[in-house]
Amino acid sequence: DADVTLRLYILLERLLDRRGVRSLFDDLEMPLIPVLARMELEGIGLDVFALEQYSQYLGEQISSVEKEIYALLGHEFNIGSTKQLQKVLFEERKLQPLKKTKTGYSTDNSVLQELAREDPLADLVLRYRMLTKLRSTYVDALPRLVHPETGRIHTSFNQTGTATGRLSSTDPNLQNIPIRDEEGRRIRSAFVSRQGYRFVSADYAQIELVVLAELSGDTALREAFEEGEDIHRRTASLIFGVPSDEVSSEQRRIAKTINFGVMYGMSSFRLSNELGISRKDADAFITAYFGTYSGIHAFIDETVHTVEESGEVRTLLGRPRPIPDINNRNRTVKSAAERVAVNTPIQGTAADIVKKAMLAVSRRLTEERLTGTLILQVHDELIVECPEDEVDRVSALLMEEMSTAVSLSVPLRVSVENGNSWGDMHA
Repeated sequence: DADVTLRLYILLERLLDRRGVRSLFDDLEMPLIPVLARMELEGIGLDVFALEQYSQYLGEQISSVEKEIYALLGHEFNIGSTKQLQKVLFEERKLQPLKKTKTGYSTDNSVLQELAREDPLADLVLRYRMLTKLRSTYVDALPRLVHPETGRIHTSFNQTGTATGRLSSTDPNLQNIPIRDEEGRRIRSAFVSRQGYRFVSADYAQIELVVLAELSGDTALREAFEEGEDIHRRTASLIFGVPSDEVSSEQRRIAKTINFGVMYGMSSFRLSNELGISRKDADAFITAYFGTYSGIHAFIDETVHTVEESGEVRTLLGRPRPIPDINNRNRTVKSAAERVAVNTPIQGTAADIVKKAMLAVSRRLTEERLTGTLILQVHDELIVECPEDEVDRVSALLMEEMSTAVSLSVPLRVSVENGNSWGDMHA
């Protein structure tokens, strides 16, 4: 229970303070407990009526897609049945299976995305799945989670749910609300502030790439951030050998995929699948990338070597994570461990920075006696709900505390927005 946790923590904190042993709580996790407890108790408002209307709209869209699928196929079938879908795709449509499972050939989304290049039916099934998931997982489920007394959604935050140290959110998972497409943004728009209040959102700009620049010390990557350039455009310019202002949208898309993929050990095979290009071109792009950012290649090699000797990896702030399979004789297992070893200090350091920012923001809100309250953390974003007349002060506070949460040689850039709903921001 969040209320009990908060009260017990505050009581223990006071006792320790009186005895002069507050240092026991001077790590990141323990001081964050009361902050998270307050966030859980505060909750976030939800426009139930808006979601009910959206549910009706999604029902109409699902029905429309069903009719398109049946018309294309010439008969009806249970689209949600894996067995029936397998029969339709691989027997009736005679498409080439890509992956085999214990129950037949795979029809997961990655397979359907590949098949959609050959057959519009696969694309329609993907849209059907997306719409039905939105409706069942979010639009119809969220209103049932509104607390009867507070009228708000109260998620639970967990500090030990992820190996990299990122906070996780459950019951419901508010960190997984879709945002990339219009359908997902409509769900976020149903999360609303109180009357006379506004949400102020502060988001770190490409924090994991900033951390990578800091850890690797790569000159080209650091310069891009120091000069405030569009990092994906800069990467595309260097890889393709064209001026930044002549980089095409397709070249920037390729550079963006590589920029983020390299942190997760993306192979040329996966890159070719994601970009829809040949394996040869994918190999060439990765080679050009590491030729451009040689410091990143050196960082990866050095990190793997260090972890092979010590058996663990640490974030920039010193938080350790054991990597037991780093010296496994099975090459597949070892490769997976190497990817974890490289990604952990990047994603883990980003998580540490966000936690330090949460502590600083919460402390400042209290010190300045502002009514505004930190209510939500979504990966690299913090959201404060505050009265309308506090928006400017809270915006400045978030910008200052988040950009100085840790001292790096590469600048931490923060963007701040405000609105009456979560969907008003990042549009």
